[in-house]
Amino acid sequence: MPGSLDTLLNEIRRCRLCVDNPRGRPLPHEPRPVLQVETSARICVCGQAPGTRVHASGRPFTDPSGDRLRQWMGVSDAEFYDPSRIAILPMGFCFPGLNDKGGDLPPRRECAPAWRDRLFSLLPGIDLLILVGLYAQQWHMGAARSATLTQTVRDWKMPDGDAVGPLVIPVPHPSWRNNAWLRKNPWFEERVLPVLQQEVRARLT
Repeated sequence: MPGSLDTLLNEIRRCRLCVDNPRGRPLPHEPRPVLQVETSARICVCGQAPGTRVHASGRPFTDPSGDRLRQWMGVSDAEFYDPSRIAILPMGFCFPGLNDKGGDLPPRRECAPAWRDRLFSLLPGIDLLILVGLYAQQWHMGAARSATLTQTVRDWKMPDGDAVGPLVIPVPHPSWRNNAWLRKNPWFEERVLPVLQQEVRARLT
């Protein structure tokens, strides 16, 4: 791993922005940034933020959402947790806490502006972005995103051969909270997942 990325990762792992200089209420617990990356990775999973189980384990997607995401991608645990092949960079690196209803709060607003551009500038090999959920889609797609997550995922299509930059595939969050969405939108599993799995496999083999 080049020294520049190694140095940046050390900075991220020591980050206390959301405690010492928060935008709004400070993080209600000690920061524990969770991410996975090496410069050789070609695939980047851009999620939301760690949940309670991931905060405890210190490893991305060690929960039922991770099980479903790996199924969607068509990868094994060993492939998913190989940082030389798959980077995992959530929009917020630390568990943001829970809301009054017991759901996860949004990713901390301090995190992405502080680290995201610097990280991606050191990852020239990324040529597939899997955007998991609304927050990642807002950041990485900008004006190319449709008005809602459903429209963004439904309207996605493979770019033509002249497209520049990584291939971007938006997907909903694999949480059980989206089971009703999956039942209501069977086209996602019928049309989007086969393409996702094909593009992932092409970069792993």
